[in-house]
Amino acid sequence: MTEFFATNLGIALIIIAQSLALIAFVMISLLFLVYGDRKIWAAVQMRRGPNVVGAWGLLQSVADAMKYVFKEIVIPAGADKTVFMLAPMMSFVLAILAWAVIPFNDTWVLANLNVAILYVFAISSLEVYGVIMGGWASNSKYPFLGSLRSAAQMISYEVSIGLIIIGVILSTGSLNFGDIVRAQDGDWGIFNWYLWPHLPMVVLFFVSALAETNRPPFDLPEAESELVAGYQVEYSSTPFLLFMAGEYIAIFLMCALITLLFFGGWLSPIPGLPDGALWMVAKMGFFFFLFAMVKAIVPRYRYDQLMRLGWKVFLPFSLAWVTFVAFAAQFGWFWGGYARWAVGG
Repeated sequence: MTEFFATNLGIALIIIAQSLALIAFVMISLLFLVYGDRKIWAAVQMRRGPNVVGAWGLLQSVADAMKYVFKEIVIPAGADKTVFMLAPMMSFVLAILAWAVIPFNDTWVLANLNVAILYVFAISSLEVYGVIMGGWASNSKYPFLGSLRSAAQMISYEVSIGLIIIGVILSTGSLNFGDIVRAQDGDWGIFNWYLWPHLPMVVLFFVSALAETNRPPFDLPEAESELVAGYQVEYSSTPFLLFMAGEYIAIFLMCALITLLFFGGWLSPIPGLPDGALWMVAKMGFFFFLFAMVKAIVPRYRYDQLMRLGWKVFLPFSLAWVTFVAFAAQFGWFWGGYARWAVGG
């Protein structure tokens, strides 16, 4: 059996099994994320939320998914049918593909690329095409305006996210997520994490992630008070489900990125406690909780305020931070807190 798994066919089967396991984790997590999202909103508004289907309403997300799957797919008469159907599939598949380079432990990663961050950038930059295709192919003004808004918004905040991550890359000297996490390992537990030297960028990254994934208070492309449902107006049944699944998977990816970049990934916050994938998942769950709380308590921005924040505040600030980190890493300021390539590289 060992010899078989050393052959090309055996290696291919291992890769397929690992890919399916990763997809299963993401999709099962998606069901609980939607459930948790709704429960958190309900708690803030002092109501019950989903509590009927299954124990404590745990199967409500499954019931909703089945409802969407079995509904009739309605395609507008004037829509470009091919592009109309490709758009949600593209959004969903690209959201899944980005997880290939996310490590959950020191060796638990599907593809341990040396340029993993560039891979995530490439995939996330393509996700905007699914939104644009959906809005254009619908042949309706509201979806088209929603897709334009979403494209401008995602591009604007991707610039800030990119500059923020460049600061982390300068500190680590590597584009590999595993190296970035190992650079945050040390005898002081949580105090070794990039959370402290890069603290201002943690806030900017979190807010930029909200805008990048069209989450409140930056959900202007799809807010019911703005554009009914934006680029998703004409979608129903399974295509609508794919759009929503892609959006939640992208949100969970942002939770994984902020965990890896600033909060030590799978590292334990307390010295002496074992590291492991449970820490990684727990941190991701905590940041999703923050995403849900923002939606529940923060009022929505106007679109001009959103764009002004991205280009006139976040972009200059993140660019200045990259310059600061470059000097701090080069000259060893702050006891070498910004120069950890000897550890991570």
